[in-house]
Amino acid sequence: MAQMTMIQAITNAMRTELKNDPNVLIFGEDVGVNGGVFRATEGLQQEFGEDRVFDTPLAESAIGGLAIGLALEGFRPVPEIQFFGFVYEVMDSLSGQMARMRYRSGGTFKAPITVRSPFGGGVKTPELHADSLEGLLAQQPGLKVVIPSTPYDAKGLLISAIRDNDPVIFLEHMKLYRSFREEVPEEEYTIPLGKAAVKREGKDLTIVTYGAMVHSSLKAADELAKEGISIEVIDLRTISPIDIDTIIESVKKTNRAIVVQEAQKQAGVAANVVAEITERAILDLEAPVLRVTAPDTVFPFSMAEDVWLPNYTDIIEKVKVVLNF
Repeated sequence: MAQMTMIQAITNAMRTELKNDPNVLIFGEDVGVNGGVFRATEGLQQEFGEDRVFDTPLAESAIGGLAIGLALEGFRPVPEIQFFGFVYEVMDSLSGQMARMRYRSGGTFKAPITVRSPFGGGVKTPELHADSLEGLLAQQPGLKVVIPSTPYDAKGLLISAIRDNDPVIFLEHMKLYRSFREEVPEEEYTIPLGKAAVKREGKDLTIVTYGAMVHSSLKAADELAKEGISIEVIDLRTISPIDIDTIIESVKKTNRAIVVQEAQKQAGVAANVVAEITERAILDLEAPVLRVTAPDTVFPFSMAEDVWLPNYTDIIEKVKVVLNF
């Protein structure tokens, strides 16, 4: 096995599927010659040619429309939206077309499209580059939304996404691209979409989270362990559909939970998880299920980002509120 960063694991996954399936096409703004803003597609055009890895105009709506047309002609497109804050320009393609293709056509057509896009705070980007807008797509039936937190998960989940016969939104947190390495098999493997992972076992409280907040939650769990508090950490990995069974199994064991997301509080994934826990396991709870989120404001300019984003100390504070209820 090789030691890979998340960006290297993502590149490796795309290379694997380009080799495996001649119908896989990768395209987007600057993904060809330059290899993408974050070099996720570096070397792929040279290896597989301009017909399979190519640049597009700076027009997200055109990228989405092209992906739909290619999918209907039997290709397996992997378009990149350069930053997820630009998703508003392609929302009709995602929610109005891709998500409805199978239903609208009575199963005659499918949309095997994997839309990759970076997002997330902590890297001091300009406005509209770091916003956590995953809740917009998670609310749309017909789309799967995947957010890996480790290089190993990123490769396995991306291969699964590309092989899926329905559209998948694959979101990559920018802060995790090169923040650490871990062992990743060089051969192909898959991780099922819609299946959460227990990243740390515990008995006193369950933390449900995803993306970069997995690492903040694990750090909080490490600190709380010094005080004799045992925390279980669940990484959703897929936020639509959510693996409710894994969450409920954990909550029935710990009897307490908090949900952590980087996105703002209003109408987020965390709210849905809290509702599911309350509806399915309220008699197992010893305290309310609370949330750790960003404030309900527009994503701030970079000078205020560190204060605005949730961190491990916020998680520790909320855990203690629940434990002391």
